[in-house]
Amino acid sequence: EKVKKAALIAYNAHKDQSDKGGYPYIMHPIHIAEQMETEDETIAALLHDVIEDTDIGFDYLKKEGFSDTVINCLKILTKDYMDYIRKIKKTGGIALKIKKADMAHNMIAERISKKIQSDESRMEKYRAAFDILNSQNT
Repeated sequence: EKVKKAALIAYNAHKDQSDKGGYPYIMHPIHIAEQMETEDETIAALLHDVIEDTDIGFDYLKKEGFSDTVINCLKILTKDYMDYIRKIKKTGGIALKIKKADMAHNMIAERISKKIQSDESRMEKYRAAFDILNSQNT
């Protein structure tokens, strides 16, 4: 049942995404999951891109009953976006200047023709990151 729940979460999270080859993105985590042996391995494989590429968070997965083993594995596999932003802020220089310009452009709401919920969540994440990049704190 937990594998089925993970598959449904991954499917719904990735349903509007395509991979670089134009295939439905969900095929990627399914392919990885097929190579796993245990329940926890299969669940983590199905969910391995959900945190990084969608609006689903660790708290939600914990609430859904996934084990600490799965959650901890996903934390190791997931790049934390705000840590990435803080690294750019700390590094400064050209990277900081480019990232600020990139984010300012990405936050122009008029560039999105059909807004969906994930767009608003992404904009909130961008605004929080932009605040970090523009703060006086290092």
